[in-house]
Amino acid sequence: MIDEEKGQCPYCWEEIYFEIDMSMDHQEYVEDCQVCCNPILLRVNIYEGSINIDTAKEDDGF
Repeated sequence: MIDEEKGQCPYCWEEIYFEIDMSMDHQEYVEDCQVCCNPILLRVNIYEGSINIDTAKEDDGF
């Protein structure tokens, strides 16, 4: 199942929607910002249906 969740780009600070695969509780991957095209490092945690997204610049890491 795929869901959408809002997160903030660490480069341009725009709030954008990310498609989240709900079948995995913990995910970490890179996705380009839909506004400024910079690579965003995403860490996604899902707990009891609630989605938490942390974003960082790809070079910064967590």
